[in-house]
Amino acid sequence: MSSLQTDSFSSVIDTTAAWRKTDTMWMLGLYGTAIGAGVLFLPINAGIGGLIPLLIMAMLAFPMTFYAHRSLCRFVLSGKNPGEDITEVVEEHFGSGVGRLITLLYFFAIYPILLVYSVAITNTVESFITHQLHLVAPPRIVLSFILIVGLMTIIRFGEPFIVKAMSILVYPFVLVLMLLALYLIPSWSSAAFEQASMTGGSGMAKGLWMTLWLAIPVMVFSFNHSPIISAFAVAKRREYGAHAEEKCSRILARSHLLMVFTVMFFVFSCVLSLTPANLMEAKQQNISILSYLANHFNTPVIAYIASIIAFIAITKSFLGHYLGAREGLNGMMIKHLRRRGKEVHLPHLNRITAVFMLVTAWIVATLNPSILGMIESLGGPIIACLLFLMPMYAIHKVPAMRSYSGQVSNIFVVLIGLISISAILYKLV
Repeated sequence: MSSLQTDSFSSVIDTTAAWRKTDTMWMLGLYGTAIGAGVLFLPINAGIGGLIPLLIMAMLAFPMTFYAHRSLCRFVLSGKNPGEDITEVVEEHFGSGVGRLITLLYFFAIYPILLVYSVAITNTVESFITHQLHLVAPPRIVLSFILIVGLMTIIRFGEPFIVKAMSILVYPFVLVLMLLALYLIPSWSSAAFEQASMTGGSGMAKGLWMTLWLAIPVMVFSFNHSPIISAFAVAKRREYGAHAEEKCSRILARSHLLMVFTVMFFVFSCVLSLTPANLMEAKQQNISILSYLANHFNTPVIAYIASIIAFIAITKSFLGHYLGAREGLNGMMIKHLRRRGKEVHLPHLNRITAVFMLVTAWIVATLNPSILGMIESLGGPIIACLLFLMPMYAIHKVPAMRSYSGQVSNIFVVLIGLISISAILYKLV
């Protein structure tokens, strides 16, 4: 057995504790944070180059996401004190100066995406009221306020309730996603196989590698749930103590297997239902795969399903990203208060954070700016650095993580991180 396989299985198998209900909740909560609006664009980016790039990405999906998130989880668990979140662990390992910088980057990697979801859920509900229900939507300033307040009400019940709500929302999401994938099976064709050959000369090979290069970051961030990893690690360390790392790895493995199976089946079904030319057209129109399918097949059923999937996906991801954004903002305020010698009251900070998130998300959702896509892209390189490169750097510099050095998966994580960053920067340029 290869060292990569040994590394994987030795970390995933946990014989120290039985599987608990809380483990299932977190498994589905991780899934809920990762699988958001990005999955609705993944078939376009992943399938536009034909079948070969899609098959390669399907094989890479599990290792590229599991190893990266496991490393970030291990980093959070490496802190001396059980209650430390990622912002405190960073300061412990790298010092106060670097800690403040990384906390700032952590916040600005997640917070803009939270704003993106506030706009997306307002647009989704507004479109559903107008086009599917054929009613007059409320003024945007009223509709966005109602929706953001509704989401913030869920958050008000605390982290355990958020995770439980996300785990519950996963069931209808997976069900609808799988039903749509099955619904498309009669429309499958062999068009995707037209670009399945790798023997078409250097031009085709170049196109294959270019497709893979540009699609890898889309794959990475479609499965990204780094905003909730810190809260997950802290909760499991509180629950399992010294056995938290083994249990976290086991939960992450199951969550990623669920992600890869459901999402890639949906992606393959969408790609096989369309031609590469159709996917290119969808990309040029800058719409989700569901919107394109509804227009392409002229099917009202898909139009309704699209709204349901989008609403559930965005709600799940908003809740998960809120935990990460709150953690980053609280971390900055805590560090500022400590430098000034003031006492920290976490419940008070949470209330301040909630008001800030509510007001800013409401304003952005009401204004509906067109630059949000660019903001999300600019956050991409920061997320890649924090998710892929920072834990790998810590393995070589932090004594508490030295035991994880020398694993083949570490090289793999660094390579995927560098590829993701370079591809995102290339698309921005």
